Amino acid sequence: MDAILKLKKVEKLSKLVKLKRLHEHKNKRLWSREWLLRRDSKELGACSFVEHELQEEDYNLYKNYLRMDKCVFEKLLRLIEEDIAKQDMQFRKSISPRFRLMITLRFLATGETFTSLSYSTRVGVSTLSTFIPEVLSAIYKNLCKLYLKVPSTTQEWKTISNEFLTQWNVPNTVGAMDGKHVVFRPPKSAGSHYYNYKGTHSIVLLAIVDASCRFLYIDVGTNGQISDGGVFEDCDFAVELNRHSLNIPEDTPLPGMTIPVPHVLLADAAFPAQQHILKPFPMKDMTKHQRIYNYQISRGRRIVENAFGILVNRFRVLLNPISLARDKVVLITQACCVLHNYIKTESHEQIIKAQDSENIKKITIQLYIMLHTPEDVQVSDILSHENNLKNTLIIMVQYLGRITKHNVFIIV
Repeated sequence: MDAILKLKKVEKLSKLVKLKRLHEHKNKRLWSREWLLRRDSKELGACSFVEHELQEEDYNLYKNYLRMDKCVFEKLLRLIEEDIAKQDMQFRKSISPRFRLMITLRFLATGETFTSLSYSTRVGVSTLSTFIPEVLSAIYKNLCKLYLKVPSTTQEWKTISNEFLTQWNVPNTVGAMDGKHVVFRPPKSAGSHYYNYKGTHSIVLLAIVDASCRFLYIDVGTNGQISDGGVFEDCDFAVELNRHSLNIPEDTPLPGMTIPVPHVLLADAAFPAQQHILKPFPMKDMTKHQRIYNYQISRGRRIVENAFGILVNRFRVLLNPISLARDKVVLITQACCVLHNYIKTESHEQIIKAQDSENIKKITIQLYIMLHTPEDVQVSDILSHENNLKNTLIIMVQYLGRITKHNVFIIV
């Protein structure tokens, strides 16, 4: 028995020795590939290409590459540099905050896969997948309090309302609201959880914008099965709105009228009918003045669709399905929205209004008001009701339906 046990021990030791030798001869994983280490080269480095060749030789392409000019980029770098800087190691330098930010902005601008981005930037795929979410998080964390915030005072809301009146001829309006599906490829385990009515898998970006296409509030991450109205009812903004804690101005008469009406958000038919939400009438059996009202409301609400269009064309990562986990898709969307506001503010971008068919001139809307009440609205009906939802609609129809310049162009 002792001889058999000794033989088994010898066999085990022999196997262990063989495994050890195989392990010693096995090729070790490279610390970093040689071609990746040349990213800091003045001749071959991507950062050098952007900062020297593009910036000095073709400044317009530099702005196209990063989606912002040099001054705006440098300010952004200063705001987030402390959060994205890494300490150099003994045998290798870390990727600089400048290069990290450049790569992240290029990822948002193109929507390239990490593999494709790795070849053009000379940074490994695993490194990209680690630091890009870190930079996105730093961008949202440092910019959201400065460039993406809900107005906190009554005067700020009044400023937005005045902008909607002067730019879009819609009074008592403090924002336009809509939802957008951000398409991504969820894991198989998610099943149909993110499957929406468009036949894709998505999360919802709910946004409220001002008259200049700036985001005032965003809610990102609800699965695509939920309607825009459902997302709104569960978001923080709706909770505060129902509590009357947002300092929205008190009910104010429309220009040329005496009965006060609430300040409202413009929305489409997907949203619930509430005191502070104004949406179009159903298309069936509308009166002439309701058609004019619908046209004016839709014209003002179009600003949120314009904002989504600018956002997607600037950051084309949102244009195609994103092959990343849901949490990273949320982070990408949040960063894109806050960068949108940041660039508009720091670059002093102005909205170029397309001329409508009626070629509205820059004069006060009261000049277009007719002197008679529309036939489908009776003043006695207005005076006999409190300022509830129905009353708000009646007064808005009366006001917007009086615009004589528009009557020519509405098919009734």
